[in-house]
Amino acid sequence: MIVVDTHVIIWHALQPDKLSSKAQAAIALHSRQDGIIFCEISLWEIAMLIKKRRLTIATDYRTFIELVLAANNYILCGITPEIAELATTLPLDINNDPADRIIAASSVVRNIPLVTADHNLRASQHLHTIW
Repeated sequence: MIVVDTHVIIWHALQPDKLSSKAQAAIALHSRQDGIIFCEISLWEIAMLIKKRRLTIATDYRTFIELVLAANNYILCGITPEIAELATTLPLDINNDPADRIIAASSVVRNIPLVTADHNLRASQHLHTIW
């Protein structure tokens, strides 16, 4: 099982060539096997990107999300009390973005790798990342 960062979800759906070969392999493997954690905060991030016109898609938000969820063995996961608490106490090297902190905490709490291109997350010694 792996956790995927929001940009990885978007790139996998719309621009898979932006993903590293390791990221592509991890997504393919875990989609066939035990599943891919899709943090529910990513639903909000994607909606905001579309609203702010930083992400342009050829359909409406809900249809896009339904297509994305159907394309892989995604498992939607919410914020547990443990994830919420850890997101507030992770070191600042993770970064200050609340969504990134929740996604990172989700990876740590579940003790599974996070697939991300984010330099701050990849540089953190508190996370096991794939890129």
